Amino acid sequence: MRTALVLAAIAFATPALAQPITLTPQQIGQIFCLSRLGNDMAPVTGLLTASLTSEIATALEKNDVIQKAHPDEKPPLGDGIPWQAYPDYADQCQPGDVDFMMDEARIRIDYAFKDYPDANFTDTLALKLIDDPTMSARIWRIDNIAYATDGDLRAMLTSAFLD
Repeated sequence: MRTALVLAAIAFATPALAQPITLTPQQIGQIFCLSRLGNDMAPVTGLLTASLTSEIATALEKNDVIQKAHPDEKPPLGDGIPWQAYPDYADQCQPGDVDFMMDEARIRIDYAFKDYPDANFTDTLALKLIDDPTMSARIWRIDNIAYATDGDLRAMLTSAFLD
């Protein structure tokens, strides 16, 4: 009887194996908005697909080459990565509805201006559910941003360097 009690006590005292906690598309939208409002996109860079991360790195390298060749001119990404349709700082950002399509999700990102409500706009994050071997789980990652205007982040990164 005592052995059973000791084993039960050990079982309850031993922490269970940690299970990975994955972010939902809604949570990724919240992190994205907090990053936009704080003008610090570093938290978002860890939420990008490898493919989008690579495209951004390539664009930044091209941008650096142009900047070094023409230091007196503003390079194509002189204002940074175009994380939203318009460069103006929106004082409000809210994740909206999420649409799921198998291994993809679209989440609305609603930007608003307190003093200029006619300037409000909505971009859309395109997320993919990818395998993460480090977590042995499938996780959501940002794969693109569809702008309120025509176009998207990937197209903008490419077109910025066309002659």
